[in-house]
Amino acid sequence: MPAKSKAQQKAAGAALSAKRGDTNVSELQGASKSMYESMSEKELDEMASTKRKGKPEHKSKS
Repeated sequence: MPAKSKAQQKAAGAALSAKRGDTNVSELQGASKSMYESMSEKELDEMASTKRKGKPEHKSKS
């Protein structure tokens, strides 16, 4: 599933880094922490590798 915003992509990247052991899990906060716990490494990789061009900074509420 591709990321819908730049913020979502950054959170997925942080969670992926922790999954791979490059970052401590204790450093994760908020969305990245819940992504780490609920998504597989493959899912996180797909979300983090989404193209950024044309993505909003944050997903709209509607």
